Amino acid sequence: MLKNIGGSLPVGNVQWLAASGDLSELPERYVRPEINAEPVLDHEEDGKLPVIDLSMLLHVHHSDEEMMKLGLACQEWGFFQLINHGVPEEVIERMKYEIQGFFQLPLEEKKVYAQQPGSIEGYGQAFVVSEEQKLDWGDMYFLATQPLFARNMELWPSNPLAFRAALDQYSLELKRVTGILMKSMAKSLGVEILADMFRDGLQSVRMNYYPPCPHASKVLGLSPHSDAVGLTLLLQVNQIQGLQIKKNGRWMPIKPLPGAFIVNIGDILEILSNGKYKSIEHRAVINPKNERMSIAAFHNPRFDVPIGPISELMGESEELYKTISSLDYMKLITSSKLEGKNILDQMKLKK
Repeated sequence: MLKNIGGSLPVGNVQWLAASGDLSELPERYVRPEINAEPVLDHEEDGKLPVIDLSMLLHVHHSDEEMMKLGLACQEWGFFQLINHGVPEEVIERMKYEIQGFFQLPLEEKKVYAQQPGSIEGYGQAFVVSEEQKLDWGDMYFLATQPLFARNMELWPSNPLAFRAALDQYSLELKRVTGILMKSMAKSLGVEILADMFRDGLQSVRMNYYPPCPHASKVLGLSPHSDAVGLTLLLQVNQIQGLQIKKNGRWMPIKPLPGAFIVNIGDILEILSNGKYKSIEHRAVINPKNERMSIAAFHNPRFDVPIGPISELMGESEELYKTISSLDYMKLITSSKLEGKNILDQMKLKK
């Protein structure tokens, strides 16, 4: 399903580079002088993301109150932490274990699953569209997971042995959780059709590996961007933090709650809601001594759903975004580098 819609240019492996020896001087393409151009809140004054309790969204007496909290979080923050989500702890821990096992494999073994020309799936880096652009200090492994026919099993590793089963179970659990969230968001917005748009939609995962770097203040694990998808559920794989979100012009470090998912609104939901829900810029910073790993699960509408404002939401409001096919939207993503809200900017109607 994700073949021939565009891909990323091949670049060197960062995990290998970090482990190869002398890093007294960084390769120029990784040096990011713009990192410190905007202020960062320190951990003592970092803000707390809204917390949404999924069990309360399902509670017969508390769902309306929790749904109101969810709607406000989506409008004012674009990010929230999700607790009591019902994903069994053993499913989460097994997924974490298998991800760590994959990234510990020898480079030559991981290269078997390398991205191919014209595809975003596989092991490598994403959003590299020119030989001149700056590079992120990290490697990633991207796979389509749901629906089943979207999977390219040639790219699903047979080693670690339990990786496939772990990812299969994890993807099913997150599909369930996302379905509940989308129903609640649809109800909060007053457009039941929103939940139907995401039913049996495309789910994909990106497993991220960020090696330590002695020049951590000069590199970025993931460039500032808003997610071009519908909804993202992020799981921290190890204990090293690195996620920062942009709030009121400042970067805010995020500390995940134990057992929680960090959920964020993507550009597609901002477009479908005609700006009512907000996709927010975020980035990943690097630790000077320790590796960091995470897994992001992306959820999109079905491929037959056009990407544009939902007419039932418009009323007398001005339409803010154009409407294009899902295929054209995917091609727009793969032909763009990761930079701020550039996808959303390209979707805005010119005034």
